Amino acid sequence: MANMREIIFDTETTGLSHSKGDRIIEIGAIELINRFPTGKIYHQYINSDGFPIHPDAERIHGISAEFLEDKPVFSAIADGFLAFFSDANLIAHNAQFDMGFVNAELKRIGKPDFPSDVVIDTLEIARRKHPMGPNSLDALCRRYGVDNSHRDKHGALLDSELLAEVYIELLGGKQASLELANVADNSRQQTITSTRQTGNAAVQRPTPLASRLTKVDIDSHQQFIQSFAKDPLWSQYD
Repeated sequence: MANMREIIFDTETTGLSHSKGDRIIEIGAIELINRFPTGKIYHQYINSDGFPIHPDAERIHGISAEFLEDKPVFSAIADGFLAFFSDANLIAHNAQFDMGFVNAELKRIGKPDFPSDVVIDTLEIARRKHPMGPNSLDALCRRYGVDNSHRDKHGALLDSELLAEVYIELLGGKQASLELANVADNSRQQTITSTRQTGNAAVQRPTPLASRLTKVDIDSHQQFIQSFAKDPLWSQYD
């Protein structure tokens, strides 16, 4: 079976609207293979190429224009970004927002969009699983016991790490899936072994188990029955 590669990622931006020119200023991502982190990460701050950072956005992520002055523009990091993100499913919380920005950046430098069929939105999964909400990343961390106490501001890499844990829980939990897989494997192996040894016949004990009822138990039971029923119906079948 081929390994399933997934990229959990998040972006921070200058504002809320890529269609009005807002830019990505941070990308963070971690790689999963078969739903387990491999230890490979992608993290990059990006110069906004002169586009101003909205004050409301800066209050959320804490990234200033001064901090980004010596960082590369998107076109300079595009090849490395695409190398990490290609050939995988892309998973984000409110993915429409992040993918809108990613595809807008790619369009500016003449690169093709990521197709929508490789994108998985954990917000949509959460809304289906928990229709009463709330389903923000912080709320899901609280629901699933994921420690986000060190998240005082949004950060693309930190949010990706938190989302990876939440994503596994949304799908049923890593430990639960491991235990189910082990139970299935053990059951399957026992069935194979039993079939080989018995040719599908029921396995019989070589020596029947001794009865746990003593003669005293049996006599006491008979006296109890006779104490409340004369000629009971079931005696006709005894």
